Amino acid sequence: MAHKIAPSVLAADFGNLQRDVEMINESEADWFHIDIMDGVFVPNISFGMPVLDAIQKHAKKTIDVHLMIVDPDRYIDTFAKLGSHILTVHYEACTHLHRTLQAIKAANMKAGVALNPHTNINLLEDVIEDIDLVCIMSVNPGFGGQSFIENTYQKVKDLKTLIKRKNASTLIEIDGGVSTKNARQLIDCGADVLVAGSFVFKSDNPIETISDLKTV
Repeated sequence: MAHKIAPSVLAADFGNLQRDVEMINESEADWFHIDIMDGVFVPNISFGMPVLDAIQKHAKKTIDVHLMIVDPDRYIDTFAKLGSHILTVHYEACTHLHRTLQAIKAANMKAGVALNPHTNINLLEDVIEDIDLVCIMSVNPGFGGQSFIENTYQKVKDLKTLIKRKNASTLIEIDGGVSTKNARQLIDCGADVLVAGSFVFKSDNPIETISDLKTV
């Protein structure tokens, strides 16, 4: 399977959001990656439901929503109604992860689990077959433009080994500090989806940059 590229809309120009959404539509990107932050689970606040609603009115590709919030169960049905195709919750925010995954699937979305840099992938051993996507945070969550954490490569390899051992079909997504410098190595380690924010939106030609990431 060819790897997927998911530009992170958090790095887009909020004053020209429709323009940037249409740019992603026209590019070789596969998904829209939408970060929802509550200022509690992470020390930052990002867009909420009205902005996601505005994005999905123009988006023509898969909407991949990453919840960096406490108590995500409260909002599962809301994000389903807003057109999310994939809903990713943080392992660290879920007391009853298995139940949360089942609730996401019951709402007709793919279920994702994100892991902070300090969280070991072995903690997913008992639920990996219920997870459609694992989002490995390769920076500390909350802010864009951070430096890539080098330990991520080993983490991806370990997760790929777990997925194969359990005969699961889980995709591996990398979020944070992704660029053309590390994309090929991440894919070689087992990554399926690369999230790129600042690297895409702060480049001189975002469409070309997405193409470069797609063809590494």
